[in-house]
Amino acid sequence: MRKQGLKRGLTTWLVATTLLASACSTQQSAPPSNPAQPGAATPAASEAKAPIRIGVLASLTGALEDYGKQTTRGFELGIAYATGGTNEVGGRPIEVIVEDTETKSDVAVKKATKLIEDEQVDFLVGSSSSGDTLAVVPLAEEHKKIMVVEPAAADSITADNWNPYIFRTARNSSQDAIAGALAIAKQGTKIATLAPDYAFGRDGVAAFKEVAEKQGAQLVLEEYADQKTTDFTPNLQKIIQAKPDYLFVIWSGANTPWSQISDMKLQEQGIKISTGTADFATLKTMKSMVGMEGFTLYYYELPKNEVNDWLTEEHKKRYNGEAPDLFVPGGMTAAMAIVEALKKSNGDTNADNLIPLMEGMSFDSPKGKMTFRPEDHQALQVMYAIRLEQKDGVEWPVPVLMGELPPEETAPPIRNNR
Repeated sequence: MRKQGLKRGLTTWLVATTLLASACSTQQSAPPSNPAQPGAATPAASEAKAPIRIGVLASLTGALEDYGKQTTRGFELGIAYATGGTNEVGGRPIEVIVEDTETKSDVAVKKATKLIEDEQVDFLVGSSSSGDTLAVVPLAEEHKKIMVVEPAAADSITADNWNPYIFRTARNSSQDAIAGALAIAKQGTKIATLAPDYAFGRDGVAAFKEVAEKQGAQLVLEEYADQKTTDFTPNLQKIIQAKPDYLFVIWSGANTPWSQISDMKLQEQGIKISTGTADFATLKTMKSMVGMEGFTLYYYELPKNEVNDWLTEEHKKRYNGEAPDLFVPGGMTAAMAIVEALKKSNGDTNADNLIPLMEGMSFDSPKGKMTFRPEDHQALQVMYAIRLEQKDGVEWPVPVLMGELPPEETAPPIRNNR
């Protein structure tokens, strides 16, 4: 993401009216203008108001650094879009401070504490890793700060580890699992799973298993690999020996199993592969998977709405013609949700006042309308059933839409015992 300032050693960018001229050039299109909010301050009055400070936790280094960079890009774009180019809400300018968790839970806690205690942020956002996020969520409750979770997907974030200050714009593992299970699970189908051995993977498999078994399928093997492994051979050998009809893969990060799945010829041995498609880098490793049917949470060509059109066009302008990758829209959505809540509160950042405003709140996103479910603050959202196809001029298999899976079909179980 573009760094627009440096403060106390932090990666910091200030989105305020004074920076609007430098942020918007002839190479960037302005976001749609929004009407002034009731009671909005005049420019002179807004200068006297304290900024709204948002601390973003993201993996800018480590195994998930691509995800963190995507999220922070999207967040910057989301602030611009949601404020209609004013870069303020309720008469208050917005300041965003980005901290690198390094994809390490202990670092995430230190950085979150720094943001809360030293930088006095009003909101937390993040993070790229479910492990990092689970380590930080207790701090949100302790310090009474709204934390918008994006893109971490572990179910436990809005289940056993949930607290009232947690709102998640990201989909969770159950939403992935429901989409995946509905695609392949039938009476008598034998399925093996492969997933990373941490909260994201284990929660995902548990959710997938629950739905698949309700469909009459049988899980014959649950195989877990270290999230940093580069050799999946032992795991794949066990899967071949189990002789499933399908292998359902849950994975995140740069070290993907696709080339080894191809090398060990699982499909030639009668094992069909199914998964959720991921970012561009992962799609490049899935050339042998052309024809595979699965699901995705986002591909830039799938949603047909004004927000996604603006995101795609603006991202290409800012980033050398690159289309928005998998987690860019999530970062944008998190920003749009925060701005929408602040419009409702006219700039009031008190978390206890914001919680009732945000429960049940609907807001726009690049994937269309989302809604924070009141019971657990999980955003209900559309998912996409897709098939991978090769297209001329594209260096990866392209997810082609088979059908939208609406929010009511992919709504995950409520597990927070509120």
